[in-house]
Amino acid sequence: MAAPFDPFPAFQEYAHPERIVSASWLSARLGSPGLKVVESNEDSLLYDIGHLPGAVRIDWKKDLNDPITRDFIDGKAFAELMDRKGIARDDTVVVYGDKSNWWAAFTLWVFELFGHTDVRLLNGGRDAWMSEERDTSYVVPEYPATGYPVVERIDEGQRAFVAEVLESLNKPAGMKLIDVRTATEFAGLDAQGNPAGGDGVLRGGHIPGAQHLDWSDTVLPNGNFRTRAELDALYSSLNRTDDTVVYCRVGDRAAHTWFVLKYLLGFENVRNYDGSWAEWGNMVRMPIEVGTAEAAES
Repeated sequence: MAAPFDPFPAFQEYAHPERIVSASWLSARLGSPGLKVVESNEDSLLYDIGHLPGAVRIDWKKDLNDPITRDFIDGKAFAELMDRKGIARDDTVVVYGDKSNWWAAFTLWVFELFGHTDVRLLNGGRDAWMSEERDTSYVVPEYPATGYPVVERIDEGQRAFVAEVLESLNKPAGMKLIDVRTATEFAGLDAQGNPAGGDGVLRGGHIPGAQHLDWSDTVLPNGNFRTRAELDALYSSLNRTDDTVVYCRVGDRAAHTWFVLKYLLGFENVRNYDGSWAEWGNMVRMPIEVGTAEAAES
């Protein structure tokens, strides 16, 4: 049974206000039938020092990734995960996390790969909830298994792969690539202007032709999303109907921007290249550009 939508007035300006909830809305509905809350952080141990009452933890690294192949879990493993967490196929799932919802957005995106109909993001994430001194708990809830069905993961339309990104570089009307990392990462240069790899990659820089639009410009200092008008201005150079592909280092920040473009601004064809720079920057003979992003913002 789906939960009602959050009627918060500012959300109604977004293209899909049904995909976002406020802390006040969620606080009033914790424990409601058909509503499950998921915490998904970069630092999974944060859950242990206090989480939303009734929330379950999904560890993006341990729970969502295949243990051997560099890929996500399959439909059988996802169904088993949902059963362990007590999530039913028709539940409304609200996801939140640290880092202004980097990994929460990534987890939401994976839910969508499996076609879970109603999955929403808590505006501001964990930090906003904690800063408002709302209720937290140390109790790890145990819910009964729900008999979640095994469904096939569908990557098409949601996910971009390295081969098609590379092929697109040679097409005059290829995909629109958006690099959402910091200006320094995009430039691939250190403070002295020398080539620099970065965390987990052998080469720095960006995919040729990519446009730099830092993910962090979409949120306020408290992690809440900016207004529709501010987001429209930020992405005014993009076309909502273009084949738009976002990337970062490992796909988390890109998932955050994917959520903004798809659900807050209504982009019709936006995908996450989750291989991102960790893949591209480590592959032999891949074309790379360095510099600019306004000289790494001086």
